Amino acid sequence: MTTNTKVLLGIIGAAAAGAVVGMLLAPEKGSDIRKQMKDTAKDWLEAFSDLVATGKGKAAEVKENIEATASRYTGATN
Repeated sequence: MTTNTKVLLGIIGAAAAGAVVGMLLAPEKGSDIRKQMKDTAKDWLEAFSDLVATGKGKAAEVKENIEATASRYTGATN
């Protein structure tokens, strides 16, 4: 194993151990924590979906602008 691989595995292991310890010492019930994690994941998914949709819209705008500019210079029409 390379040094980079060992460091990466160490970081992942430490993060997992920290998450487990955090859940064990949390003042809330496990079911409440799981619900909160589920809600947070749902919010992140919605935000990511919105971001992807915005990106697609912007990409379509850029494509249209490029096509319009190219047609002006080549004299072509679609």
